[in-house]
Amino acid sequence: MTQQPWHNKVSNAAQIGGIETSVLDNGTGRGVRIAWINTGTGLRYKLVLDRAMDIADAFFNQHSLAWLSHTGVTSPQPFSDKGADWLRTFGGGLLTTCGLSHVGGPETDAYGERGAHGKISNIPATVESIVQPDPLRGKLDMSITGRMFETSIFGPRLELKRTIAGTLGQPILRIHDEVSNLGNTSVPHMLLYHFNCGWPLVDEGTDIVWQGDWHAREGGINDQVFNERNDFKKCPAPLEAHRGTGEAVASIDVAPDESGWCTVGLHNPKIGLALALRFQKAQLPWFINWQHWGPGEYVTGLEPSTNPLIGQTKARERNELIFLEPGETRVYELEIEILTDSAAIEEFLKTSLVA
Repeated sequence: MTQQPWHNKVSNAAQIGGIETSVLDNGTGRGVRIAWINTGTGLRYKLVLDRAMDIADAFFNQHSLAWLSHTGVTSPQPFSDKGADWLRTFGGGLLTTCGLSHVGGPETDAYGERGAHGKISNIPATVESIVQPDPLRGKLDMSITGRMFETSIFGPRLELKRTIAGTLGQPILRIHDEVSNLGNTSVPHMLLYHFNCGWPLVDEGTDIVWQGDWHAREGGINDQVFNERNDFKKCPAPLEAHRGTGEAVASIDVAPDESGWCTVGLHNPKIGLALALRFQKAQLPWFINWQHWGPGEYVTGLEPSTNPLIGQTKARERNELIFLEPGETRVYELEIEILTDSAAIEEFLKTSLVA
Protein backbone atom coordinates (compact mmCIF):
# COMPACT_ATOMS: atom_id res chain seq x y z
CA MET A 1 0.00 0.00 0.00
CA THR A 2 1.40 3.38 -1.06
CA GLN A 3 2.08 5.59 1.93
CA GLN A 4 -0.10 8.71 1.81
CA PRO A 5 0.95 12.17 3.04
CA TRP A 6 -1.49 11.90 5.97
CA HIS A 7 0.12 8.68 7.28
CA ASN A 8 0.34 8.81 11.10
CA LYS A 9 -1.05 12.38 11.10
CA VAL A 10 -4.83 11.87 11.02
CA SER A 11 -7.05 10.11 13.56
CA ASN A 12 -10.47 10.72 11.96
CA ALA A 13 -10.99 10.19 8.21
CA ALA A 14 -13.48 13.09 8.06
CA GLN A 15 -10.50 15.41 8.56
CA ILE A 16 -9.56 14.57 4.96
CA GLY A 17 -12.95 14.17 3.29
CA GLY A 18 -15.95 11.92 2.83
CA ILE A 19 -19.75 12.02 2.80
CA GLU A 20 -21.88 13.73 5.43
CA THR A 21 -25.68 13.54 5.41
CA SER A 22 -28.01 15.99 7.13
CA VAL A 23 -31.43 17.67 6.93
CA LEU A 24 -32.08 21.35 6.17
CA ASP A 25 -34.02 23.08 8.96
CA ASN A 26 -35.01 26.50 7.61
CA GLY A 27 -36.73 28.24 4.71
CA THR A 28 -38.31 26.60 1.67
CA GLY A 29 -35.95 23.65 1.95
CA ARG A 30 -36.91 22.81 5.56
CA GLY A 31 -36.93 19.05 6.05
CA VAL A 32 -35.04 18.28 2.82
CA ARG A 33 -32.34 15.60 3.09
CA ILE A 34 -28.91 16.50 1.71
CA ALA A 35 -25.42 15.01 1.53
CA TRP A 36 -22.18 16.97 1.38
CA ILE A 37 -19.37 15.24 -0.51
CA ASN A 38 -15.82 16.44 0.13
CA THR A 39 -13.08 15.06 -2.13
CA GLY A 40 -10.26 16.49 -0.01
CA THR A 41 -8.96 18.45 -3.01
CA GLY A 42 -10.99 21.64 -2.71
CA LEU A 43 -13.88 20.13 -4.70
CA ARG A 44 -16.96 19.76 -2.52
CA TYR A 45 -20.64 19.70 -3.42
CA LYS A 46 -24.11 19.21 -1.96
CA LEU A 47 -26.45 16.48 -3.15
CA VAL A 48 -30.16 17.10 -2.63
CA LEU A 49 -31.34 13.59 -1.80
CA ASP A 50 -35.00 14.59 -1.90
CA ARG A 51 -34.64 16.09 -5.39
CA ALA A 52 -33.45 13.11 -7.47
CA MET A 53 -29.98 13.30 -5.87
CA ASP A 54 -29.32 16.40 -7.96
CA ILE A 55 -26.44 18.73 -7.04
CA ALA A 56 -27.02 22.19 -5.57
CA ASP A 57 -23.99 24.12 -4.24
CA ALA A 58 -20.59 23.16 -5.60
CA PHE A 59 -17.19 24.72 -4.88
CA PHE A 60 -13.53 24.39 -5.72
CA ASN A 61 -11.56 26.04 -2.93
CA GLN A 62 -13.06 29.54 -2.58
CA HIS A 63 -14.66 29.51 -6.02
CA SER A 64 -18.31 28.66 -6.58
CA LEU A 65 -18.90 26.49 -9.65
CA ALA A 66 -22.69 26.44 -9.71
CA TRP A 67 -25.40 28.96 -10.45
CA LEU A 68 -28.11 29.09 -7.79
CA SER A 69 -31.49 30.54 -8.74
CA HIS A 70 -33.61 32.84 -6.56
CA THR A 71 -35.59 29.74 -5.59
CA GLY A 72 -32.74 27.87 -3.91
CA VAL A 73 -33.33 24.38 -2.55
CA THR A 74 -37.02 23.62 -2.07
CA SER A 75 -38.88 20.54 -0.90
CA PRO A 76 -39.98 18.22 -3.73
CA GLN A 77 -43.29 19.03 -5.41
CA PRO A 78 -44.33 15.76 -7.12
CA PHE A 79 -47.43 17.31 -8.71
CA SER A 80 -45.62 20.38 -10.05
CA ASP A 81 -45.80 18.86 -13.52
CA LYS A 82 -48.18 21.10 -15.46
CA GLY A 83 -47.24 23.87 -17.86
CA ALA A 84 -44.20 25.81 -16.60
CA ASP A 85 -44.68 24.80 -12.93
CA TRP A 86 -41.21 23.23 -13.09
CA LEU A 87 -39.68 26.72 -12.97
CA ARG A 88 -41.22 27.38 -9.55
CA THR A 89 -38.93 24.81 -7.92
CA PHE A 90 -35.95 25.05 -10.28
CA GLY A 91 -33.13 25.91 -7.87
CA GLY A 92 -30.44 25.79 -10.53
CA GLY A 93 -27.48 24.16 -8.81
CA LEU A 94 -24.68 22.33 -10.51
CA LEU A 95 -27.11 19.66 -11.76
CA THR A 96 -30.86 19.43 -12.26
CA THR A 97 -32.01 16.24 -13.99
CA CYS A 98 -34.72 16.53 -16.67
CA GLY A 99 -36.86 13.61 -17.84
CA LEU A 100 -37.38 10.69 -17.58
CA SER A 101 -39.99 10.68 -20.32
CA HIS A 102 -40.06 14.31 -21.50
CA VAL A 103 -37.49 17.07 -21.97
CA GLY A 104 -38.37 20.52 -23.26
CA GLY A 105 -41.20 23.00 -22.84
CA PRO A 106 -44.78 22.18 -21.83
CA GLU A 107 -46.84 20.46 -24.49
CA THR A 108 -50.12 18.63 -25.07
CA ASP A 109 -50.91 16.14 -27.83
CA ALA A 110 -52.88 12.94 -28.42
CA TYR A 111 -50.56 11.13 -26.01
CA GLY A 112 -51.23 13.42 -23.05
CA GLU A 113 -50.16 16.60 -21.29
CA ARG A 114 -46.53 17.12 -20.25
CA GLY A 115 -45.06 19.88 -18.12
CA ALA A 116 -41.67 21.48 -18.75
CA HIS A 117 -38.68 19.15 -18.39
CA GLY A 118 -40.57 16.25 -16.85
CA LYS A 119 -41.07 14.97 -13.30
CA ILE A 120 -37.84 13.36 -12.14
CA SER A 121 -36.27 16.36 -10.38
CA ASN A 122 -39.22 16.50 -7.96
CA ILE A 123 -38.90 12.87 -6.84
CA PRO A 124 -37.08 11.94 -3.58
CA ALA A 125 -34.47 9.20 -3.50
CA THR A 126 -34.66 5.97 -1.59
CA VAL A 127 -31.03 5.87 -0.43
CA GLU A 128 -29.66 2.39 -0.96
CA SER A 129 -26.06 2.69 0.18
CA ILE A 130 -23.37 5.08 1.34
CA VAL A 131 -19.77 3.94 0.99
CA GLN A 132 -17.37 6.06 2.99
CA PRO A 133 -13.67 6.31 2.17
CA ASP A 134 -11.31 4.75 4.69
CA PRO A 135 -8.00 6.48 3.98
CA LEU A 136 -6.34 5.03 7.06
CA ARG A 137 -6.73 1.61 5.39
CA GLY A 138 -5.92 2.87 1.91
CA LYS A 139 -9.54 2.86 0.66
CA LEU A 140 -10.00 6.19 -1.08
CA ASP A 141 -13.20 5.65 -3.10
CA MET A 142 -16.58 6.87 -1.86
CA SER A 143 -20.10 6.76 -3.27
CA ILE A 144 -23.77 7.20 -2.54
CA THR A 145 -26.50 5.28 -4.40
CA GLY A 146 -30.25 5.85 -4.48
CA ARG A 147 -33.35 5.02 -6.49
CA MET A 148 -36.09 7.34 -7.76
CA PHE A 149 -39.42 6.04 -9.10
CA GLU A 150 -41.49 7.89 -11.73
CA THR A 151 -44.65 5.81 -11.65
CA SER A 152 -48.45 5.72 -11.74
CA ILE A 153 -51.06 2.97 -11.70
CA PHE A 154 -51.82 1.84 -15.27
CA GLY A 155 -49.09 4.22 -16.44
CA PRO A 156 -45.33 4.31 -16.97
CA ARG A 157 -43.19 2.75 -14.27
CA LEU A 158 -39.69 4.16 -14.66
CA GLU A 159 -36.81 3.89 -12.20
CA LEU A 160 -33.66 5.96 -12.02
CA LYS A 161 -30.87 4.28 -10.06
CA ARG A 162 -28.15 6.87 -9.48
CA THR A 163 -24.65 6.56 -8.04
CA ILE A 164 -22.56 9.64 -7.34
CA ALA A 165 -18.94 8.70 -6.69
CA GLY A 166 -15.52 10.19 -6.11
CA THR A 167 -12.04 9.43 -4.84
CA LEU A 168 -10.17 11.21 -2.07
CA GLY A 169 -7.35 13.22 -3.62
CA GLN A 170 -9.03 13.61 -7.03
CA PRO A 171 -11.07 16.71 -8.02
CA ILE A 172 -13.49 14.51 -9.95
CA LEU A 173 -17.22 13.84 -9.66
CA ARG A 174 -18.64 10.71 -11.33
CA ILE A 175 -22.28 9.97 -12.15
CA HIS A 176 -23.53 6.49 -13.04
CA ASP A 177 -27.24 6.37 -13.90
CA GLU A 178 -29.44 3.44 -14.87
CA VAL A 179 -32.92 4.14 -16.22
CA SER A 180 -35.18 1.06 -16.24
CA ASN A 181 -38.70 0.32 -17.41
CA LEU A 182 -40.21 -1.72 -14.59
CA GLY A 183 -43.68 -1.73 -16.15
CA ASN A 184 -45.35 -4.04 -18.64
CA THR A 185 -45.71 -1.65 -21.59
CA SER A 186 -43.32 0.22 -23.86
CA VAL A 187 -42.76 3.82 -22.62
CA PRO A 188 -41.15 7.00 -24.06
CA HIS A 189 -37.80 8.03 -22.62
CA MET A 190 -35.96 11.35 -22.79
CA LEU A 191 -33.17 12.51 -20.47
CA LEU A 192 -31.19 15.74 -20.12
CA TYR A 193 -28.51 16.68 -17.58
CA HIS A 194 -29.02 20.39 -16.83
CA PHE A 195 -25.59 21.47 -15.48
CA ASN A 196 -25.83 25.13 -14.43
CA CYS A 197 -22.61 27.10 -13.97
CA GLY A 198 -22.25 30.58 -12.53
CA TRP A 199 -19.90 33.21 -11.16
CA PRO A 200 -16.96 33.26 -10.61
CA LEU A 201 -16.28 30.28 -12.88
CA VAL A 202 -18.60 31.93 -15.38
CA ASP A 203 -17.56 35.54 -15.83
CA GLU A 204 -16.91 38.03 -18.58
CA GLY A 205 -14.20 36.45 -20.75
CA THR A 206 -14.79 32.82 -19.67
CA ASP A 207 -14.47 30.37 -22.57
CA ILE A 208 -17.43 28.06 -23.27
CA VAL A 209 -15.73 24.94 -24.54
CA TRP A 210 -17.27 22.51 -27.04
CA GLN A 211 -16.75 21.30 -30.58
CA GLY A 212 -19.36 20.23 -33.13
CA ASP A 213 -22.07 21.30 -35.56
CA TRP A 214 -24.83 23.40 -33.99
CA HIS A 215 -28.17 25.02 -34.67
CA ALA A 216 -30.04 27.65 -32.65
CA ARG A 217 -33.49 27.04 -31.25
CA GLU A 218 -36.19 28.69 -33.34
CA GLY A 219 -37.71 32.01 -32.28
CA GLY A 220 -36.91 34.51 -29.54
CA ILE A 221 -33.43 36.00 -29.41
CA ASN A 222 -31.68 32.70 -30.12
CA ASP A 223 -30.30 33.73 -33.50
CA GLN A 224 -29.11 37.04 -32.05
CA VAL A 225 -26.66 35.08 -29.89
CA PHE A 226 -25.98 31.96 -31.92
CA ASN A 227 -24.83 33.32 -35.25
CA GLU A 228 -21.53 33.35 -37.11
CA ARG A 229 -20.96 37.07 -36.43
CA ASN A 230 -21.12 36.69 -32.64
CA ASP A 231 -18.47 35.05 -30.45
CA PHE A 232 -21.00 33.01 -28.51
CA LYS A 233 -18.25 30.88 -26.94
CA LYS A 234 -16.98 33.82 -24.90
CA CYS A 235 -19.10 34.81 -21.88
CA PRO A 236 -20.19 38.46 -22.12
CA ALA A 237 -20.98 41.01 -19.43
CA PRO A 238 -24.62 40.94 -18.22
CA LEU A 239 -26.95 41.85 -21.09
CA GLU A 240 -30.03 44.06 -20.94
CA ALA A 241 -31.67 41.93 -23.64
CA HIS A 242 -31.53 38.95 -21.24
CA ARG A 243 -33.60 40.53 -18.47
CA GLY A 244 -36.66 38.47 -17.55
CA THR A 245 -37.15 35.64 -20.04
CA GLY A 246 -34.30 36.65 -22.36
CA GLU A 247 -32.24 33.57 -23.16
CA ALA A 248 -30.60 31.74 -26.03
CA VAL A 249 -30.29 28.01 -26.66
CA ALA A 250 -28.43 25.91 -29.23
CA SER A 251 -28.37 22.16 -29.84
CA ILE A 252 -24.91 20.83 -30.66
CA ASP A 253 -23.84 17.56 -32.28
CA VAL A 254 -20.64 17.24 -30.23
CA ALA A 255 -17.64 15.53 -31.80
CA PRO A 256 -16.38 12.57 -29.67
CA ASP A 257 -12.81 11.34 -29.32
CA GLU A 258 -11.61 7.94 -30.55
CA SER A 259 -13.03 6.19 -27.47
CA GLY A 260 -16.46 7.76 -27.86
CA TRP A 261 -16.12 10.34 -25.08
CA CYS A 262 -17.29 13.92 -25.59
CA THR A 263 -15.59 16.68 -23.60
CA VAL A 264 -17.14 20.10 -23.06
CA GLY A 265 -16.78 22.67 -20.31
CA LEU A 266 -15.64 26.10 -19.22
CA HIS A 267 -12.33 27.88 -18.73
CA ASN A 268 -11.82 31.09 -16.79
CA PRO A 269 -8.22 32.26 -17.34
CA LYS A 270 -8.60 35.05 -14.75
CA ILE A 271 -8.85 32.53 -11.90
CA GLY A 272 -6.86 29.75 -13.59
CA LEU A 273 -9.72 27.27 -13.40
CA ALA A 274 -11.42 24.96 -15.88
CA LEU A 275 -14.34 22.58 -15.57
CA ALA A 276 -14.30 19.60 -17.94
CA LEU A 277 -17.54 17.68 -18.43
CA ARG A 278 -17.30 14.28 -20.14
CA PHE A 279 -20.01 11.94 -21.39
CA GLN A 280 -20.42 9.07 -23.85
CA LYS A 281 -21.65 10.02 -27.33
CA ALA A 282 -23.45 6.69 -27.73
CA GLN A 283 -25.44 7.34 -24.56
CA LEU A 284 -26.03 11.08 -24.89
CA PRO A 285 -25.66 12.05 -28.55
CA TRP A 286 -26.71 15.70 -28.12
CA PHE A 287 -25.43 18.66 -26.13
CA ILE A 288 -27.44 21.80 -25.32
CA ASN A 289 -25.83 25.16 -24.50
CA TRP A 290 -28.16 27.52 -22.60
CA GLN A 291 -27.04 31.14 -22.25
CA HIS A 292 -28.94 33.51 -19.95
CA TRP A 293 -26.92 36.64 -19.20
CA GLY A 294 -29.57 38.62 -17.33
CA PRO A 295 -28.34 41.19 -14.78
CA GLY A 296 -28.46 39.42 -11.42
CA GLU A 297 -29.38 36.17 -13.19
CA TYR A 298 -26.14 35.27 -14.96
CA VAL A 299 -25.75 31.63 -15.99
CA THR A 300 -24.81 29.22 -18.74
CA GLY A 301 -26.03 25.65 -18.97
CA LEU A 302 -24.01 22.67 -20.21
CA GLU A 303 -26.59 20.00 -20.98
CA PRO A 304 -25.85 16.53 -22.41
CA SER A 305 -29.07 15.00 -23.71
CA THR A 306 -30.65 12.07 -25.50
CA ASN A 307 -32.32 14.47 -27.94
CA PRO A 308 -32.13 18.02 -29.23
CA LEU A 309 -34.31 20.38 -27.19
CA ILE A 310 -37.47 19.67 -29.20
CA GLY A 311 -39.81 17.93 -26.76
CA GLN A 312 -41.57 14.61 -26.97
CA THR A 313 -44.09 15.63 -29.65
CA LYS A 314 -41.49 16.66 -32.25
CA ALA A 315 -39.21 13.76 -31.37
CA ARG A 316 -42.13 11.42 -32.04
CA GLU A 317 -42.93 13.16 -35.34
CA ARG A 318 -39.30 12.83 -36.42
CA ASN A 319 -39.19 9.17 -35.38
CA GLU A 320 -36.40 10.08 -32.92
CA LEU A 321 -38.23 9.31 -29.67
CA ILE A 322 -36.62 6.57 -27.60
CA PHE A 323 -38.88 3.83 -26.23
CA LEU A 324 -37.90 1.55 -23.35
CA GLU A 325 -39.36 -1.91 -23.57
CA PRO A 326 -40.52 -3.75 -20.42
CA GLY A 327 -37.43 -4.79 -18.45
CA GLU A 328 -35.07 -2.66 -20.55
CA THR A 329 -32.35 -0.55 -18.90
CA ARG A 330 -30.24 2.26 -20.34
CA VAL A 331 -26.98 3.31 -18.68
CA TYR A 332 -25.54 6.83 -18.61
CA GLU A 333 -22.05 7.78 -17.38
CA LEU A 334 -20.76 11.31 -16.88
CA GLU A 335 -17.73 12.86 -15.21
CA ILE A 336 -16.78 16.34 -14.08
CA GLU A 337 -13.12 17.17 -13.46
CA ILE A 338 -11.74 20.45 -12.15
CA LEU A 339 -8.48 21.50 -13.80
CA THR A 340 -5.96 23.98 -12.38
CA ASP A 341 -2.67 22.74 -13.85
CA SER A 342 -1.74 24.87 -16.86
CA ALA A 343 -0.63 21.90 -18.97
CA ALA A 344 -3.88 20.02 -18.26
CA ILE A 345 -5.94 23.10 -19.12
CA GLU A 346 -3.99 23.60 -22.34
CA GLU A 347 -4.64 19.98 -23.37
CA PHE A 348 -8.34 20.37 -22.50
CA LEU A 349 -8.63 23.47 -24.67
CA LYS A 350 -6.63 21.95 -27.53
CA THR A 351 -8.86 18.88 -27.78
CA SER A 352 -12.20 20.58 -27.14
CA LEU A 353 -12.17 24.16 -28.47
CA VAL A 354 -13.08 25.04 -32.00
CA ALA A 355 -10.40 27.26 -33.51
